[in-house]
Amino acid sequence: MDRSSLSASAYADLVDLGRRLYDRALIRREDELITDPRGQPIGWLLDTRVPMLDGALFSEVGHVLAERLREREVHQVVGYGFGAHPLVCAVLSVPSAPPFKGGLIRDERKSHGRRRLVEGPISPDEPVVLLDDIINSGRSAAKALSKLRHAGFTVRGMLTLFNFTWSDGQQRIEQEGLWVDALLDLNLRDSGSSSSDSA
Repeated sequence: MDRSSLSASAYADLVDLGRRLYDRALIRREDELITDPRGQPIGWLLDTRVPMLDGALFSEVGHVLAERLREREVHQVVGYGFGAHPLVCAVLSVPSAPPFKGGLIRDERKSHGRRRLVEGPISPDEPVVLLDDIINSGRSAAKALSKLRHAGFTVRGMLTLFNFTWSDGQQRIEQEGLWVDALLDLNLRDSGSSSSDSA
């Protein structure tokens, strides 16, 4: 999104939304035991399901993401992983012409039923945008991209709530030929706080 075209009030609104999402998603070690994938204690994490399963923020985020998709003339979105599901649903909740269509990527193709890897009414005949709550290393997004391409989809870009700029995730995805757009860039690894006003 070209933020230079936004009015000062519109930009301030986006920054405010990003910070409210961040504040609601932030879980600190002092509040509860949190661990990394190996089970080791960590100082903080962002649990985006907390704000995204709140009706008011769900709707606000849906409208912001939908507007960014319309600017890029893409009307199909797809999510991979538990954190992406509310984002897909938030976009689908926004009235649009043509209406948005959504899909969800499975870890593995079902062995029965329709045996699909990508569920939903999205079509390989039109481009899709990958939605995810956080981009850090980019490994999860790269895995999703590989699955989508294997299923015959053309992926234009990736929309995310938070981009951890200390990692190389954005670069990894951009090297695959996709654009990356984040609601909020985070660049303080150790403190669990944001020092970026990018929205």
